[in-house]
Amino acid sequence: MIDKKRKLGKKIHELQVGDSYTTSHIIEDRDLLLYLGLTNDANPLYIQHDYASQTPYNRPIVPSVMLFGMVSSIVSMHLPGPGSHIVQHEMRFNKPVYHSSEVKFTSEIIAIDLEEHHVTLSVIGFNVEGEEVINGKLLVCPAYKPESITASSLENFF
Repeated sequence: MIDKKRKLGKKIHELQVGDSYTTSHIIEDRDLLLYLGLTNDANPLYIQHDYASQTPYNRPIVPSVMLFGMVSSIVSMHLPGPGSHIVQHEMRFNKPVYHSSEVKFTSEIIAIDLEEHHVTLSVIGFNVEGEEVINGKLLVCPAYKPESITASSLENFF
């Protein structure tokens, strides 16, 4: 990965209020097991059907932090894209998301602060029934334009 050149996401001057990205994600059991194994999270509400059936949720739910990870991936890979960094977030998880559910995420740039090099994104997610399951705002630092290696290494020759 180190030797491969990666395309960076949009720089702050390439972004506009209203830019958006929408994607859907089906949360498979293998995704949940990978997440739970990676985080060492053994919350019975996430994996035990017998326990979850005795709660108001009636069945296992997807961890909210896992949903946020999907939102983070949208920022890192699509809007603004590679090289971006979330510096602040505020999320509300309005309804539970169940195993094997599909969630449609939309993120949209709602403000740009050139001086601070930040953009504000709204994020909203809906389940297949059209119910809002996640809603929030992110403060994101888009990718910086990298300095040319040759520009600095050859500066003595100009």
